[in-house]
Amino acid sequence: MRLLVCGVRGSTPAPGPEFVRYGGNTSCVAVLADDDELPRLVLDAGTGLGRLSKELGGEAFVGTILLGHLHWDHTHGLPFFPAGYHPDAKVQVLLPEQGEDAEELLGRAFSPPHFPIWPRQLGVGWRFDSLKEGEHDIEGFDVLAREIPHKGGRTFGYRVSDGASSIAYLSDHGPVAYGAGPDGFGPYHEAAMALASGVDLLIHDAQHTAAEFPSRSFMGHSAVDYPVGLAKEAGARSVLLFHHDPPRTDDELDAIVESLAGGPVPVTAAAEGVVITL
Repeated sequence: MRLLVCGVRGSTPAPGPEFVRYGGNTSCVAVLADDDELPRLVLDAGTGLGRLSKELGGEAFVGTILLGHLHWDHTHGLPFFPAGYHPDAKVQVLLPEQGEDAEELLGRAFSPPHFPIWPRQLGVGWRFDSLKEGEHDIEGFDVLAREIPHKGGRTFGYRVSDGASSIAYLSDHGPVAYGAGPDGFGPYHEAAMALASGVDLLIHDAQHTAAEFPSRSFMGHSAVDYPVGLAKEAGARSVLLFHHDPPRTDDELDAIVESLAGGPVPVTAAAEGVVITL
């Protein structure tokens, strides 16, 4: 399995010279099987989706975009995805089931007067559907979807496996909704453990530092320390810090990674354009 990291920020894009090395686009990770030339599965559709179009080099996207939830920073890229406008494109968008029509639900913020068009107007090759919790076969990958706490709408974390390697993707996760946990950053609850258990790579919300967390946890995100503890408890082999706070500079991210060196698992910070081979 290979991952192409296309967007790493949370909440809103972060342009500017202080964010060049790690990147300023919002959440988007493309997943490729070992024999894939082009990705068929994409996790989230933040502004990083535009970067994915460039990586596709003019080719049509044929596959599935799996949304963790419907906040703007995870859907902003949908109407700015040239690979999805290609006449040969076939784009399935799946979002957590919430008892409503998927396209109508997405269209609450993605329609006039908030936006010029409705999702259905992106093209004849697009379709929208809901996904239930549980195990699924999506684009040839085994995908486990579990609900995790995050404010402002139903949110799923995903475990993706190709039979040889596996990742867990918890881009937005506020475990303190279930209590303080052993270190004050939230408990290692059952859904998180199920997603992260034994994976090769845990991609996880790391929007706040431990010092910031007490005053910012109300937003529903995690402290950088939580995924390290989760990986240790669940037996994940490595951690990729994700969903970086918009004002978090390259140098500050370097310092966070350095502070976690020598811990129970290897930790890196997600950077745009990086290809990760598992």
